Amino acid sequence: MKAIFISFNQAYYEIILSIMDRNNIRGFTYWEETQGRGSRTGEPHYGSHAWPTLNSSILTMVEDEKVDHFLELLHQIDKQTEAQGLRAFVWNIEKTI
Repeated sequence: MKAIFISFNQAYYEIILSIMDRNNIRGFTYWEETQGRGSRTGEPHYGSHAWPTLNSSILTMVEDEKVDHFLELLHQIDKQTEAQGLRAFVWNIEKTI
């Protein structure tokens, strides 16, 4: 089992949920408004007058065999509109209750 944290421009929310539904990735935690900026090239998403856009974030637990395909689908979205911003990070899950 892996944890996948996805930080993305709010415009991607419905698209990401649709991908999760089509790939039977059900459980997640969602933060509607998160702020940040890319580590290399991304513009800040602060929700301010100067930087008005905001990100959202999703944390989901995914079976190992689904991770690579899910990440590839997310990467395809990001490549289509790179200026919007989408990043995903994966962690190992040691235990669940």
